[in-house]
Amino acid sequence: MPAFLPAFFRGATRWLAEKNAGKDAGMAGQRPALRGLVALLAAAALLTSGCSKKEEKETEAPATVQVTAVTQSTIHRVVSGDGALFPRDQASVMPKIAAPVEKFLVNRGDHVKAGQLLAVLESRDLTAEAAEGQAGLQQAESNLRTTSDASIPESVVKAETDVESARETTEAAQKVLDARQGLFNQGALAQRQVDEARVTWAQANAQYRAAQEHLRVLQGVAKLEQVKTAAAQQAGAKAHHETLEAQLSYAEIHSPIGGVIADRPLYAGEMATPGTPLLVVMDISRVVARVNVPQAQAASVKPGQTATVTMVDGGEPVKGTVTVVSPATDPNSTTVQVWIQLENPGERLKPGASVHAAIVTEEVRNAMVVPVAAILPGEEGGTAVVVVDSESTAHVRPVDVGIREGGNAQLLNGVRPGESVVIVGGLGVEDKGKVKVLTPKEEDEEVDENAPMAPAGKDAKDK
Repeated sequence: MPAFLPAFFRGATRWLAEKNAGKDAGMAGQRPALRGLVALLAAAALLTSGCSKKEEKETEAPATVQVTAVTQSTIHRVVSGDGALFPRDQASVMPKIAAPVEKFLVNRGDHVKAGQLLAVLESRDLTAEAAEGQAGLQQAESNLRTTSDASIPESVVKAETDVESARETTEAAQKVLDARQGLFNQGALAQRQVDEARVTWAQANAQYRAAQEHLRVLQGVAKLEQVKTAAAQQAGAKAHHETLEAQLSYAEIHSPIGGVIADRPLYAGEMATPGTPLLVVMDISRVVARVNVPQAQAASVKPGQTATVTMVDGGEPVKGTVTVVSPATDPNSTTVQVWIQLENPGERLKPGASVHAAIVTEEVRNAMVVPVAAILPGEEGGTAVVVVDSESTAHVRPVDVGIREGGNAQLLNGVRPGESVVIVGGLGVEDKGKVKVLTPKEEDEEVDENAPMAPAGKDAKDK
């Protein structure tokens, strides 16, 4: 402000006071002079305002900023997705026969082992049929033993006896024929008697040959076929009996896996039918989080990678391992399903719960890391950070951003470890402009000033 202006204002003020004291003695004649004085005062005020703004601009304070140091640390590339929990294994136990439920041996929530008896169906008719089949099998087995151990040997012995008898008869007839032939040659016997002896020998010899053939056939083909026939009857009876026993065994319902009974829709006495679950058994000693990740990020997800799964409704994060990456993309959501296996001690993770998963697909060590708040819009759509040197001079530097994890980001270039970057107040700071860096104490004071005032109550009075 010019040095003459204060004196000018004091003189003008004194003159107005004097005129105001004598306004009753001819104020009307001095109105033009007053108007001139007001105009001068207005011009002086404008001149004063212009000078004040100029001085204010010349003495404008530097921008106040908060900074943090660029650090070197490990950062992870994380692929996230949402999904739900499923049991490690699940079995819907269905009956193979239609029968009323006689009794259940387990309830929903019970833990069972593989092979444990869960329920029994009504089976009196099947028990009777199984007993009938058992009797038929025993009869067939007895017939086989009789055929192989009694009937065939007896027939063979009889055939051998017949052969021996026919042989002896033939030999006797041969002797008679020879004797009569000798007497006939001596002229002591008629030809007719020789002919009769020859006929008798021929008949005996024919019977002998027939007995031999019968014995040969009996010892060979007939004996084998009779045994085969009896064995086939026994095998058929056994198969029929096993079928009936299997039908009877279906009346007992066993658990195919170990786990917990998740559902039991029927009550004792109701009809169990094939194709309708009688019980549902879940193995939840481990659970699988099936999450959907964006198609663009799924290429970096591999089996064996670690993941952190968090319940949507809260709870502690649980570590898991990627076991399956679907080879196909869901055309409706353009996502890829990933399976993450989780240990479930105490069975606190419940199948069906909604979860959020974070899969670590890459780990970068000794990366240059800054808070995400330090990254500002740069020129031509790029990114930049504001670096403050030891003389509180700001330097706007373009940077390339790499991996982002939580509230931190990796910078691929543009900064060096240990440099200070602006995290608050960086917008609008000019390159090579001066800034005021708040100290930690000043930052705390600023936070306290911005905090809401406590209500005036008992505590305020106490203070």
